[in-house]
Amino acid sequence: MRTPAVLVASLAVLAAPLILTSLPAAHGAAAPTEAAADHPLGDLAPTPPMGWNSWNTFGCDINEQLIRDTADIIVESGMRDAGYEYVNIDDCWMAPERDAEGRLQPDPVDFPNGIAALADYVHARGLKLGIYSSAGTETCQGLPASLGHEQIDAQTFADWGVDYLKYDNCNNQGVPAIERYQAMGDALAATGRDIVYSICEWGTNDPWLWGRDVGGHLWRTTGDITDSWESVMSLLDQQVGLEAYSGPNGWNDPDMLEVGNEGLTRAESRAHMSLWSLLNSPLLAGNDLRAMPTWALRQLTDADVVAVNQDWGGEQGSKLRDDGDSEVWTKPMSDGSVAVVLLNRGAATDAIAVTADELDLPQAARFKVRDVWSDQEWTSDGTVRASVGSHAAAMYVVEPYHGTALPPLVTVDAEVSPAYVEPGGDAQATVRVYNDGTQPITAVRFALSAPEGWQVTADDPTQVPRIQPGRSARVRWTLHDDAGELGPVEVAGSASWRWRRTGYDGRSAASFYLATPIEAGEHYLSDLDWVDADSYWGPIERDMSNGEQDPGDGGPITIGGTTYEKGLGVHAPSTITYFAGGDCTEVSALVGIDDETEGQGEATFEIWGDGEQLASSGTVVGGAAAVPLAADLAGVDVLELRVLDNGNTNHDHADWAEAQISCA
Repeated sequence: MRTPAVLVASLAVLAAPLILTSLPAAHGAAAPTEAAADHPLGDLAPTPPMGWNSWNTFGCDINEQLIRDTADIIVESGMRDAGYEYVNIDDCWMAPERDAEGRLQPDPVDFPNGIAALADYVHARGLKLGIYSSAGTETCQGLPASLGHEQIDAQTFADWGVDYLKYDNCNNQGVPAIERYQAMGDALAATGRDIVYSICEWGTNDPWLWGRDVGGHLWRTTGDITDSWESVMSLLDQQVGLEAYSGPNGWNDPDMLEVGNEGLTRAESRAHMSLWSLLNSPLLAGNDLRAMPTWALRQLTDADVVAVNQDWGGEQGSKLRDDGDSEVWTKPMSDGSVAVVLLNRGAATDAIAVTADELDLPQAARFKVRDVWSDQEWTSDGTVRASVGSHAAAMYVVEPYHGTALPPLVTVDAEVSPAYVEPGGDAQATVRVYNDGTQPITAVRFALSAPEGWQVTADDPTQVPRIQPGRSARVRWTLHDDAGELGPVEVAGSASWRWRRTGYDGRSAASFYLATPIEAGEHYLSDLDWVDADSYWGPIERDMSNGEQDPGDGGPITIGGTTYEKGLGVHAPSTITYFAGGDCTEVSALVGIDDETEGQGEATFEIWGDGEQLASSGTVVGGAAAVPLAADLAGVDVLELRVLDNGNTNHDHADWAEAQISCA
């Protein structure tokens, strides 16, 4: 599937009856040899496929030189040696018409030398070539596709030397999904060529239940990913409960990587990479490798992170615990250790911890905790803890340990409150040091720094002689605004300590906002500055719909046939945050799915105040009239407008029409 924006009506997917044969209800636990023996297309993906795909960055702007250049860079950068082997061409490679014999043909301008020559070029570099079609009459971009042409297309791909097929779901004419994907699976098998079969059915008809039976080596469990934190988190949520259906030669696929793309910060990209690795997801880079920053290459090729992804310990990674904005995800490894991701989805730094008992590790006097990204190792009494920044994750491998002494696991965590401070006001900061090791640390010194314009005063002594195992110590500071700049304010907490005559140190950042509250009066929210905002697809638009991906490309806000002059256009899931300052009385809006989706999409609109839900619209569907939504804001400092995607992000162009706020 392509953009979640407006698609022609023929993209609508009619639910197919799930007629299952020999359902592998827990095939993910099978040994690789067992999985290979009964796979219709063979042992082609014993570990999750790794490679690159053109769509996320280039869309239809592709040509054979881009593919050649990308193949060269995969080799030269070390990505091939790290395991990235597939170079996958997505939609828009084909000419608008089939040839006289009914075969697909490449676009003569963009691919003048043909796909076979391109496959030879890629193969000569020790890589494999992937290609794209759709299980419909046309691709998502309206080019010839393979419904009714499965045999000739599969044979064409085989004749060209293609090694991987991504098979999409657009323009499927309502033909049952299993029937369409079975037809291509059979056609691929009949060619006699080894071709990895990627079922891109978007999770609409639960392909994890039947994808392997029709020949799939991997199957999309979601709609398309975008390079936004909201998108990555939405797709992550949709993986919960699917772990039983993943394993050798049959992998759950929450879509490609956005690592290194501009919509994600470096920390968000690293969290994304950590989670997709833990989930045994196929690792298909989606950035422009020709202009890749060094940090993105390092994230994509980190040997220990990739090793977690490629290791099959009998289960896909899964969510162990959900504490709201903080989550714990784990994966058993084949050597008996457990990989752990501590995820912070929220806006503030958080100390997240999990115990060896929760990880189902054997009883032991001490454990080795290895940071998968930094390769540092510590001993722990059984608690694994990290101070995790906003929109970030920490990744560890944990196991019982009986070797020589390692440094104690020590965590430095900084916190600050309140989240919003008015000019001239104060904030309170705390730096806490946790000793989760098995031996004491000594000579502990605390420090805190803040940007220019802030006075920093310690409220407690900044030195502690000793912290025993399993204990912590803290120091508090007062921060006073003396000429700070409006906007986010980041403070840095740090500590140093000694263990066995060796010095160690740690750091943690925390942030808050210096903001002026909304002025008294009646205001349209689209006329005000928000303090934070995020949307699944494209920017948040003022007084227009979400539109496509670029700023300002939406149309008039229209819900159920009625057009509204004012409002906010977003794509679910999304959050817009305002600083009300405790002096506002009410917020109201008319909410709904914009008519540009042609009756498709659904979402839930919510109003939150100071972390508590104040109002909810319930499910709102495309084509329906706008729903009134309002909430009392008495005493509320922080107002959030949230839109939930209800588990499927397709076409969720959501409008806060006529959104207004009243302040005293």
